[in-house]
Amino acid sequence: MLSLNDKKRLLSQYGPWALVTGASSGIGKELALQLASAQLHLVLCATNADRLQATASEIQNAHKVEVKIISADLGTPAGVAQLMEQTSGIPIGLAVLAAGYGTSGYFAQSQLPNELQMLRVNCEAVMQLTHHYSAQFAAQRRGGIILFSSIVAFQGVPHSAHYAATKAYIQTLAEGIAAELKPLGVDVLSVAPGPVNTQFAQRAGMHMAQALNPASIATPILTALGRRTTVYPGYLSQILHYGLSTLPRFARTFVMGKVMKGMAGRG
Repeated sequence: MLSLNDKKRLLSQYGPWALVTGASSGIGKELALQLASAQLHLVLCATNADRLQATASEIQNAHKVEVKIISADLGTPAGVAQLMEQTSGIPIGLAVLAAGYGTSGYFAQSQLPNELQMLRVNCEAVMQLTHHYSAQFAAQRRGGIILFSSIVAFQGVPHSAHYAATKAYIQTLAEGIAAELKPLGVDVLSVAPGPVNTQFAQRAGMHMAQALNPASIATPILTALGRRTTVYPGYLSQILHYGLSTLPRFARTFVMGKVMKGMAGRG
């Protein structure tokens, strides 16, 4: 759990409100719970209104903070516009853009509409929201943005080529804007986890025999905000990162391809 000092720091530097997308389950939900424990009020966004309301009720009962929910499909321009419009006027100091999903299998055999939708959710919506809130935070000379990369972002990954490419986009974007926004008082953190036990695997058609629990990586993420540009939360993420970092890029692609092939049921 977050230390008392970290809770005070988060509230002081990024409060009084935080936005969390993908907040109805998985990592997004866990981060929302942790932020609420630090007494930040929350705007929660996800597509499933029922699960979103259940999450909001759980948070309010546990931590007595204000929670606003926005049910929006961030894979559509209308959904992104809805989120920006409905957060207008709310003093948000932290944007946690956790919404996203993955696909697996041979790229040439994938369903193009699904790949395009993933590109919109993982990249286009994140870019639009990052642009919107970074401008807002820069103007107020304080704030934070958490973006979600992945351990697969640092090389090509056979059997999940397009998903890995979307995460490479996020990693590169985060590194670039972190340097631009730091002098303006805005912190940017890229989160690069390894396998995590969420609904992600089911939707992507993957089987993850060894995966981290979302609750185990939420605290390292929030602790790293304002202190690093990229965090590899959890022991499994760190093992994968440091193990792969010693290899040349072509070797990392080979190893990650073998790993992903097994997860996608093609081993």
